[in-house]
Amino acid sequence: MTPASVPLTPPHDTGRPGAAGSATAHDLAVRHRLLLALSGLLTLCLFLSYEGVHGDADPLRTASAPAVLSLDTALYALDQAQRDAGAAAPTSDFQKQISVAAQSLAAAAGDDVGGPAGRQALQTVAGLITVYAVKVQQAQLQPADSVLREAYLSYATSVLTDEGSGIQARLTALRAQLRATVHRQTGFGPLLWCGWTMTLLLTLVLAAALLEAQLFLRRRFRRRFNRGLLAAGGLLVAWVVTALLFTAWTHRGMAHTRALLDRPLSGPLITDAGRHTASYLAHTGFRASAAVWILIGGILLMALAETGLRRHIDDYRFRPR
Repeated sequence: MTPASVPLTPPHDTGRPGAAGSATAHDLAVRHRLLLALSGLLTLCLFLSYEGVHGDADPLRTASAPAVLSLDTALYALDQAQRDAGAAAPTSDFQKQISVAAQSLAAAAGDDVGGPAGRQALQTVAGLITVYAVKVQQAQLQPADSVLREAYLSYATSVLTDEGSGIQARLTALRAQLRATVHRQTGFGPLLWCGWTMTLLLTLVLAAALLEAQLFLRRRFRRRFNRGLLAAGGLLVAWVVTALLFTAWTHRGMAHTRALLDRPLSGPLITDAGRHTASYLAHTGFRASAAVWILIGGILLMALAETGLRRHIDDYRFRPR
């Protein structure tokens, strides 16, 4: 034949090899581009929405929540120490409470409370606790009813309870900052609502596009099922449902943690809160690390859509002479 190439007509195409074949090739190309574009857009939207929730889960579990509980422990220990400050002689209970407070501040500093400014504030409070303990011990070494004893105790009490610059005021302010951080980390704001709404809409649109492509191939080529498109549909459902479940579990745990830390805790309640927080935020690290599988799933989804349509697209290419 004289033409440089001859259009091939697939054996199951019911149309003519000319206009009908060209229309089929165009329809296949359109569906091919649409499926790949929707898959890529859904992957990006799902990844960003997933990270928006899970990205703060691990910092909440490892830093923010333990730091709030550490500050609660320090405040409670200092309150108990103040009760023993008026004893006639130095007591082991007072020293124990001061030690607990100092260790709690060190733990909070290790959790990187408030960044450099927070660490500086904790160092200042630690210095004030040392001053407070020294003045109480000096008071306890003085005779009962002596003026010097009362002066030492008064100064120690002001270091602890002064409303502007006392230890308790500083720790309470730090705790308020940490609570704001916890609220930010556990919040589900408008951007996340928008992201997840777009994710669900894109999921529905892509599912509809996969179904329409399956019906198109069945009608045009008389093939009942296309394995690539069926696998892509199954992967889409499993992929998005798993991400939704992981997100729901993580957000529920974060919401419970926020509610627990919203109120000041004392005594045994602090220990209970630590145990409950660990339970609420269990496995959040694993679920956060699953974000990489969203990208892998998106690549697989596009690969399956490509596989499902590529053979039919290749059937309509011109074979070289």
